[in-house]
Amino acid sequence: MAIRVHDLQPAPGAKKAKTRVGRGEGSKGKTAGRGTKGTKARKTVKPGFEGGQMPLQRRLPMLKGFKPYNKTVYQVVNLDRLVELFPEGGEIGPEQLIEVGVLNPRELIKVLGSGEVESVKFDLKAHAFSASATAKVAAAGGSATVIDKKTGEPLS
Repeated sequence: MAIRVHDLQPAPGAKKAKTRVGRGEGSKGKTAGRGTKGTKARKTVKPGFEGGQMPLQRRLPMLKGFKPYNKTVYQVVNLDRLVELFPEGGEIGPEQLIEVGVLNPRELIKVLGSGEVESVKFDLKAHAFSASATAKVAAAGGSATVIDKKTGEPLS
């Protein structure tokens, strides 16, 4: 004999009657499973409500991380780019980089050490240098001079 949909029923003991809370002392009456007194026994409370204290989601900063208002931002130039632009080497500072069109006049320069400069001798002037850039320029026989951010004068 085939089973039909209208013949299906749950196994014996699988269905349990719904608990009718708050319907007299004989069942879950009186406090209806909410405990005694307090806000949660009397009314529903929004998720995240901390009893009037400033909630956690409002105490934490809105965005991730911290952004310092006076952060120094550099425009970076790699050594391999300098070798492309100035294959003969020589003295290179912010003025020469502005002429070539690599640099915005209002931005600070940082020279990074990506690339090789074995054959080219540079006398670089910039606002900052990475350690690898300074080492590579010195190994090629050049110099790396840090200049002041405001005046453009070499720092001692």
